[in-house]
Amino acid sequence: MTNRRQFISFAALGLASLPLPSLAAALIESTGDQAGQATVLGRMPADLNGIFYRNGPGRFELGGERYRHWFDGDGFAQRWQISDGKVSHTGRFVATQKFEEESKAGRFLYSAFGTHIGRKGAKNNDAMNTANTNLLPFNGGVYALWEGGSATELDPQTLATRGIKTWRADLKAMPFSAHPKADPDGGLWNFGTMPGADRLMIYRLNAKGEVTRTAMIPVADLNMVHDFVVSGRHLVFLLAPYDMQPAPDRSLADSMHWAGARRPLRAVVISKDTLALRQVFELPARSVFHLGNAYEDGACTRLDAVLHDGDALRTTSLPARDSLRPIADYRSNTVQITLDYASGQAREARLFGVSEFPRVAPQVVSARHRKLLVLGASGKELILDSVNLIDTDSGKADSYAFGSGWEVEEHVLVPRRGARSETDGYVVGVAQHTHHRQTVLTVFDAHNIKAGPRALARLPYRAPLCFHGNFLAT
Repeated sequence: MTNRRQFISFAALGLASLPLPSLAAALIESTGDQAGQATVLGRMPADLNGIFYRNGPGRFELGGERYRHWFDGDGFAQRWQISDGKVSHTGRFVATQKFEEESKAGRFLYSAFGTHIGRKGAKNNDAMNTANTNLLPFNGGVYALWEGGSATELDPQTLATRGIKTWRADLKAMPFSAHPKADPDGGLWNFGTMPGADRLMIYRLNAKGEVTRTAMIPVADLNMVHDFVVSGRHLVFLLAPYDMQPAPDRSLADSMHWAGARRPLRAVVISKDTLALRQVFELPARSVFHLGNAYEDGACTRLDAVLHDGDALRTTSLPARDSLRPIADYRSNTVQITLDYASGQAREARLFGVSEFPRVAPQVVSARHRKLLVLGASGKELILDSVNLIDTDSGKADSYAFGSGWEVEEHVLVPRRGARSETDGYVVGVAQHTHHRQTVLTVFDAHNIKAGPRALARLPYRAPLCFHGNFLAT
């Protein structure tokens, strides 16, 4: 029987382990559409069939001008098709209004999250929409999502852009976050933020994509909120301590000033029943991008989050090409937070060290979970190169490190049909070798991460880095 640890040493790929710069430092950009058949190494599971939709920033430079921040690039959607042991890949730019206008002009026209460009004013949020953060299959459609504007609908097969999705006429161009959460009935919960306006927008969509409930909730000192969690009875948001100081010549990122010495990290809890603010908890000041899952535990709500020491927004600034820098200058920890409504206190327990991109199995979203998937950094440099499935009860992790020269993108849990546990299935993701310019799809057995990938699918070209995505079983 082939030893998977030897297999993932990439003798089959002909790839050496070398100390190399991180993807955050040498971002992979696209020069156009991509399409190709992957070379499968190992054997894909016979019962793993579906589409892994991914999205991320694909264009950072135009007309000799370069963006300043990792979050600024125009969206490049990707589609990995797994069928009968074979893997194919398609990548395509999302043809937003911004992308089309700027491509025609040959230069950037609109300001981005971290780069102020004052050549053209925006009539609404969607004029600046980069559609670069997540790719969501929902109700037969596929949607490229961004922080500050509408979803953009794509063709599920070709990824051709169909246009802006307006869920309801009165919600046109409203912020629709990149991290919606599924509900057990097949619907979605989502939110939008209006930094500087101190208003949090809540959406509830049914399985047909119809907006059934909305609320506009006042929240003091509201700034950028990237993610949230949904439990049986609550929606929970973590608000990092930033002060908004906007100015005509500042980007949104430049308008956000770290106030951690003066203000705490806040957990804002919204009741599902009333869509009203229930309670606010305070924790030590840290910044946050991603949360895992939440569930009710008696009179408490428990949730998982990755918390960064200090101002993590500054560590995601886009460096010069080929400069050497790890993925973050501030350490992070995955923690489980307990919100105790009776005492008004929030407690936290550390689950894992340097990490990001927490995910749970889709069948346990908003319910009690015992497994949390995160990426980790196995070396001294804060570079994400490992896949880790944490037991949230014991704190033990089933881990595999790809090693030097590799960087790992977000991975997701894919259950088998009729799965009886959170590890009855697979872990699917993407990894990049930064020196040999290799992009591979990775497949692990969820019950045995430490054995290494049971299969890899190597592209004949290098695909751009993605932020987030979702697996659609077929």
